[in-house]
Amino acid sequence: MTNLYVGNLPWSTTEAQLRDSFAEFGEVSSAKIIEDRETGRSRGFGFVEMENGADEAIEALNGKDYGGRSIKVNVAKPKRESRF
Repeated sequence: MTNLYVGNLPWSTTEAQLRDSFAEFGEVSSAKIIEDRETGRSRGFGFVEMENGADEAIEALNGKDYGGRSIKVNVAKPKRESRF
């Protein structure tokens, strides 16, 4: 399983749209748009977990136009431990 970071998403992107965009490359386990805790609005990035096809998705989608924006797609880095 590979967790992908997807950045520079249009604010209007839904999790279903994100899932559909990656599904053509392999099996998507989950798709999550990160939202602002205060407002509930999209922060313009998300994560997609894929069972397979992650390399193909990165190759095909990184730097491509998505809703008028050039998206960034790469393997997500592990979450850092909080320093506090």
